[in-house]
Amino acid sequence: MKYGRIENYINGEFVPVQSERTITITSPINGVLLAELPCSTKADLDNAVAAAKIAFTSWSKTPIKERVQVFYRYKSLLEKHIQELAGLGSEENGKTHSESIAEIEKCIELTEFACSLPQIVTGEILEVSKGVECRTEKVPLGVVASIVPFNFPTMVPNWTIPNAIALGNCIIIKPSEKVPLSLGRIAKLLQEAGLPKGVFNIVQGDAEIVNAICDHPGIEAVSFVGSTKVAQHVYRRATGNLKRCLALGGAKNHLLVLPDAIPGMTAQNITASMSGCAGQRCMAASAMVGVGAVDHIIEKICAEAQNVVPGENLGAVINKEAKERIERYITEAEEQGARILVDGRNVVVAGSENGSYVGPTVIDYVTPDMAVAKEEIFGPVISIIRTKTLDEALAIENASPYGNAASVFTQNGGAARYVMEHASAGMIGVNIGVPVPREPFSFGGWNESKFGVGDITGKSSIEFWTKLKKSTIKWNPESGLNWMS
Repeated sequence: MKYGRIENYINGEFVPVQSERTITITSPINGVLLAELPCSTKADLDNAVAAAKIAFTSWSKTPIKERVQVFYRYKSLLEKHIQELAGLGSEENGKTHSESIAEIEKCIELTEFACSLPQIVTGEILEVSKGVECRTEKVPLGVVASIVPFNFPTMVPNWTIPNAIALGNCIIIKPSEKVPLSLGRIAKLLQEAGLPKGVFNIVQGDAEIVNAICDHPGIEAVSFVGSTKVAQHVYRRATGNLKRCLALGGAKNHLLVLPDAIPGMTAQNITASMSGCAGQRCMAASAMVGVGAVDHIIEKICAEAQNVVPGENLGAVINKEAKERIERYITEAEEQGARILVDGRNVVVAGSENGSYVGPTVIDYVTPDMAVAKEEIFGPVISIIRTKTLDEALAIENASPYGNAASVFTQNGGAARYVMEHASAGMIGVNIGVPVPREPFSFGGWNESKFGVGDITGKSSIEFWTKLKKSTIKWNPESGLNWMS
């Protein structure tokens, strides 16, 4: 066992978990045993909340321009240790080294935005009457929690860590029980950057500790990223306990392809979107809706997919259970009459025979009622649905209960604008396979891809991590009274 028994990180120290219930962590790349993860109890969470509450007293009173100095240093440390962090992320998650590098680069960008918060969170002041001022300021909530998924062991935690902490909160992170290692290294970097004890804490575990977080009276807000089913549960449970909650769920992203789309660029974008991070991202291309005569583009997609090689430029899926589930979707579609143009089933990578790999898969002649057309597969699979008109394509996109992202590939500006106006998704792309907004623009979908108000990154996240204090001040009794004072 390479890393031994995982510990919690509470009040600036790694501490043993108060439980003997454990989960075995293996690398999806080759099946090697990495670590043993004990599942935290409510007592462990109580300790983390208590430490965070003590730290909040002084951290929340530290001026924001001083708080962000930690993140200037943290950014430099991310840059310094990028290769190490990427290696660890690949080892526990299975993605390629280049994808893990890109993940850390995104963490750096997220941290840069947090460093800009003093220039954004400035409050307002106005003289509303002779000698009477009204002012507003954004103040931190207190102790907050973030529950994060397996597919981005460092990036998704950094959707919340820099902003929540820079805005004055103290945070408790619950990593996915599938990838508990990367956040431990992040804790050390934050400590090296000068973050005071108790401001950042890690509590390991599974569903039991998720429920405890939602129930804990000392936690003011909860953010969550994961599947829609669990997002709904977390949102209901947290808000049922009178907490603020923002829960991001799953997706079924539709890429609408028109005949005038540039074939090479379209094929490259769709293939990269479908296969990047082994399809294990909520912004992955999952369903392509071809409008009219698009066979020439589908041929190029298949050719591009053949260049995506498991174990080389395509990483593993998270575990063998995921591999089996993804392959069942493909087989079911084939049995229902769909045509498998590129088949990624039964892949074995030489030297990593115990790894969990699924090859790139292109499925044509999918109908909207098939499971591969409706459900989140979370693998390197694209389902092609054929339509005659753009309105038919939009009807398919809008019928999905999800609403994370949609893209259109065309050289017709009017058609692109039509899709932008009519697609029911929070993030829209034109000739872009993964339309993730860059900072300071925020990340967040619609419909059953998000529960709660606001977004999790960018300027929109400020409202989630703060509350507004309003003050009215008068110092001149000589000016008398009126209805405003």
